Amino acid sequence: MPLIQKLPSLLINQIAAGEVIERPASVVKELLENSLDAGATRIDIDIEAGGKRLIRVRDNGYGIEREQLALALDRHATSKIASLDDLERVGSFGFRGEALPSIASVSNLRLISQAQHASEAWEIDGQNFTIAPARHAQGATVEVRDLFFNVPARRKFLRVDKTEFSHIEQMVKRLALGCADAEIRLSHNQQAIFVIPVGAESQAIRVNAVCGKGLLEQSIYFDESGAGLRLSGWVGLPTFSRSQADMQYFYVNRRMVRDKVVTHAVRQSYQDVLFHGRHPAYVLYLEMDPTLVDVNAHPAKYEVRFRDSQLVHDFIYKTLHKVLASARAGHVNSGLKENAFERRIDLSNGWATPQNNSLNLLNNAVHESLATYQALYSTASSNTGFNHIGQSYPSNPNLNPNLNRDTPPLGYALAQLHGIYILAENAQGLVMIDMHAAHERITYERLKVEHDAAAMLSMPLLLPLTLNVSQREADLTEQYQTTFEEYGFELHRTGVETITVRRVPSLLKEADIDALVRDVLADLAEHGRSQRIENERNELLSTMACHASIRANRKLTLPEMNALLRDMEITERSGQCNHGRPTWIQLNIDQLDKLFMRGQ
Repeated sequence: MPLIQKLPSLLINQIAAGEVIERPASVVKELLENSLDAGATRIDIDIEAGGKRLIRVRDNGYGIEREQLALALDRHATSKIASLDDLERVGSFGFRGEALPSIASVSNLRLISQAQHASEAWEIDGQNFTIAPARHAQGATVEVRDLFFNVPARRKFLRVDKTEFSHIEQMVKRLALGCADAEIRLSHNQQAIFVIPVGAESQAIRVNAVCGKGLLEQSIYFDESGAGLRLSGWVGLPTFSRSQADMQYFYVNRRMVRDKVVTHAVRQSYQDVLFHGRHPAYVLYLEMDPTLVDVNAHPAKYEVRFRDSQLVHDFIYKTLHKVLASARAGHVNSGLKENAFERRIDLSNGWATPQNNSLNLLNNAVHESLATYQALYSTASSNTGFNHIGQSYPSNPNLNPNLNRDTPPLGYALAQLHGIYILAENAQGLVMIDMHAAHERITYERLKVEHDAAAMLSMPLLLPLTLNVSQREADLTEQYQTTFEEYGFELHRTGVETITVRRVPSLLKEADIDALVRDVLADLAEHGRSQRIENERNELLSTMACHASIRANRKLTLPEMNALLRDMEITERSGQCNHGRPTWIQLNIDQLDKLFMRGQ
């Protein structure tokens, strides 16, 4: 029988390294986080051979005292926590005391440091722990040479230098995106790659460095607080969606994390505006009491656990839902390359605050009645509850209006193209509108408002539907019975693993009730909430709106076209149709000049 024996310290550190150190980028992450925790305001990162030959991170932080250099390379030795209370309110990036000893066990490591207020610097060799005098300004430098030299099995899995450095570059940018108070310089093979500065505009610069200028130009910046939480950042417009989930950055108290609660909340907020199969882009920062989030969930510290995941989920969802609702056509994304910091919104009442009120434009303009516009859809109105708000809008006073800052965001209609598109002129240039897509969104949003204002109608099933479920799902049925009732369902637990459905919402009478109830229960078990019923309802309302909206080849007069534009400017989410397609595009004068090579 094999004997139980204590493993050698080196082997223990190498096992720990297997969890913490995956590739050179992992080393850079750990060392960069240590520098940030040390209060560094400048960090220089030098890489050679993609990090296989050398990783050097130098900072101007607090440094390490001579007497503590050896301890810094010992397992589970840290200055960041000292008790369970500290662990429950961790505010630093590191706290486990595993990074340096793990790195030292799979490389040739050298640590040089001059502590704050110390008169001289010292260095320690990570292999034999010898300490000697050195030359160094205040701060610390960690040199990691020949990574995985003593673990051939790990080293052979590393990619070519270019690939490994690409991972390092992305890692540095992502960490920089979460911390704007340190200048970070990166070089590879003695060649400077980039410098990320500090300063008032540094956060936008960092977003631009990681995501490209496209996100800043096609996003809404917001800052919202409530329930002890604060959420801020850039949320990409639905038209800036991606084919992959490769531009999604979420930070909790400056720490970059991946969390399914967050991902679900964000995805739900885009439910009504994202094209099928596309992924949203965002850079979001959540600030909260450190005691309400557990960062000690994984050695790499990418995963966290929220004490009240329901609260976090709802706060993120409701905030982003309001932000995206504010993206009315013409108001948010004018097509100009403005600073995203200027595109802020006021969420105090759940509405955006446009720069120009479309109901008070051109004081001397001739106002027209919407009777013509309403008459055009009188049949649809009687079938879908389509009703205008009854207000008057400014018309195009003449065919050549004076376009200025008081011009409506979408401007004035000029013509109809092939019975499909409306061409309009605004202060920036030319606007093109898909009239069916635009009217579909307008109708859809009104149907939702009217349906929400009325009581949820339900109908009894001729034959009650009995479902065999798990005991946990039956428990959830009892727990959330009131929630089901609010949506027009009447269902009861009739056995240990049985539930019976007796009434369903009238709108969903043709739906697959069996699958819908099971999906809702699965959501409740996973996230504590579900939008399945609402989504089913919205899908039906969307279909109704599609059939009730303007069809192709329907000729409109200029007043009718202008009325549609004014409606788009005050309708939530009017930048996209119900299926996520754009309803309008802007070509500014500069873009038009380039098309015709003017000034070249």
